Amino acid sequence: MAKRILITDDALFMRVTLKNILTQNGFEVCGEAQNGAEAVKLYQELKPDLVTMDITMPEMDGIQALKEIRKSDPNANVVMCTAMGQKNMVVEAIQSGAKDFIVKPFQPERVVDALTKLLAA
Repeated sequence: MAKRILITDDALFMRVTLKNILTQNGFEVCGEAQNGAEAVKLYQELKPDLVTMDITMPEMDGIQALKEIRKSDPNANVVMCTAMGQKNMVVEAIQSGAKDFIVKPFQPERVVDALTKLLAA
């Protein structure tokens, strides 16, 4: 059975890019969120195997959303998506429970590697 992924990013272009990479590599995208608040709500509804989470978003940022998701599910698999130069935020995200991070612009091999490793554990 394909692993179910929830994509979270405020930019439609990034969601589409990530969705294409994932679906072409055998993952099922079960939902998409435009901000952290939406991601938290969808996580509860969809119970995905993994969430990709943009760090900087309006309404609720990715780190806050990560913390909310981990409150309800301490074993949640969340991979942060970050632009170059957000090192401090990545460190905070990892300390808050993110399992890994991928850098924009996305490199398909890196995305697939990161998610495959996490979901195999």
